[in-house]
Amino acid sequence: MTIELYTWGTPNGRKVSILLEELGLPYSVHPVNIGKDEQFAPDFLKISPNNKIPAIVDPDGPGGEPISVFETGAILTYLAEKTGSELWPSDFRRRTKVNEWLMFQMGGVGPMFGQANHFLHFNPGKSDYAEQRYRNEAHRLYGVLDKRLGEVPFIAGDAYSIADIAIYPWVARWEWHQIDLKSLPNVWRWFSELGQRAAVAKGMSVP
Repeated sequence: MTIELYTWGTPNGRKVSILLEELGLPYSVHPVNIGKDEQFAPDFLKISPNNKIPAIVDPDGPGGEPISVFETGAILTYLAEKTGSELWPSDFRRRTKVNEWLMFQMGGVGPMFGQANHFLHFNPGKSDYAEQRYRNEAHRLYGVLDKRLGEVPFIAGDAYSIADIAIYPWVARWEWHQIDLKSLPNVWRWFSELGQRAAVAKGMSVP
């Protein structure tokens, strides 16, 4: 059955559309225009009580009953586990590594890159302190990624996973973070390779 995807053109939204494309699952897109506060609509809040995109409704959830899922980490793990995809590995040790780097995105890359987007791209000149703080932290996180990707081909190790999918859309806005991505050869290699995947390119165009 078709997954209902409620989303907008943000890094968080595109994590889920990329995964849906990678899994080959049928889905329909319901744009939620956050610029017009559509995320506060009562019907949307029923499936995403934190008024954030994206969220999904799976009409064929556990036990054959519909289920709604919000928060991107939860959505990525739900979809990958539901389909038995090795993007969320069955091996416990490998899955733990994927989960580590997924949490790195959820707790570090997403919030810090998001603040860098806010102060450096959308509201420059409002606060020198905030600009310096979030630029520096974003650049530190890029350094962590570059070191990691100098050791392994993908974020969580030898195989592409939902950790890569979670991080890629945020790195795709690297110019907003006032960094030269080509100066980070390992991140640039990874970013370029992922960008050539058909599912990534299609997922990045949603909605």
